[in-house]
Amino acid sequence: MLDIRIKIFNELTTQELYDLLQLRAEVFVVEQDCVYQDVDGKDQKAWHVLGYKNNILVAYTRVFKPGDYFKEASIGRVVVAENQRQHKYGYDIMEASIQVIKKQFNETLIKISAQCYLKRFYNYLGFKETGEEYLEDGIPHMAMIKN
Repeated sequence: MLDIRIKIFNELTTQELYDLLQLRAEVFVVEQDCVYQDVDGKDQKAWHVLGYKNNILVAYTRVFKPGDYFKEASIGRVVVAENQRQHKYGYDIMEASIQVIKKQFNETLIKISAQCYLKRFYNYLGFKETGEEYLEDGIPHMAMIKN
């Protein structure tokens, strides 16, 4: 079971910020071999959902209220450490993120920009594809909506 911590940007400690940036770089830049601007100026607007196992950050998302990223509330930077994926922590961190949107923003409509190979994972969580595939930072993505 993950220890879930939810914080706005100004509540993050220096160590928490370092850990989440390290995890994002480990997966999105190194593992996926994708050069992109991860530090994009949006972290300050986000709610940060951090998933810890034995006090080590192993799963993370950032959540936005409607209008801060998309017109709809949204979840992004969904990441689980490669050596922890067998535990299905992606489901835990996404369920926690969906609950943040319900509790903090009183919203149920959620939009994500999902990597296409994760379509079934997001379908299981109630997200449905909308529109065509597109490239984002050289990786096939699709818009998905949960309502």
